[in-house]
Amino acid sequence: MARNGSDDALRRGTTRADAVEGLLAYAATRRARAALREVDRAVEMSRELAAERPEHTALLIRALLMRARLHLGRDRPGDALPAAEEAVALARRDGGAPLALSLTALASAYECLQRYSEAAEASAEAARVTEHG
Repeated sequence: MARNGSDDALRRGTTRADAVEGLLAYAATRRARAALREVDRAVEMSRELAAERPEHTALLIRALLMRARLHLGRDRPGDALPAAEEAVALARRDGGAPLALSLTALASAYECLQRYSEAAEASAEAARVTEHG
């Protein structure tokens, strides 16, 4: 059976990690307001998963980045900033692409808030992370 909505992502027998993945995928197909509801659910579920099993931290980072992007897309950088900051804090442990993506989202939020020096610092750090793979 095809999964066509958030209820499908949460149906019985679906692992919680798969449910979060489903919510994020479904949110990507929705308009901003509906997408934010689904992403907020995904953030909370992935936060619980990561608390229980740290290997799910990457999923939480992805959910937070989607939350930040959606808020930025709605011209709400003040709402995007906490999600981007949390994503950066979580991604620092392992570095790599998740950190670079998180820093880029953080830089975007800072720039929209006209905090240009902080945006430049976050962008420069993202470039260094990307450069050093």
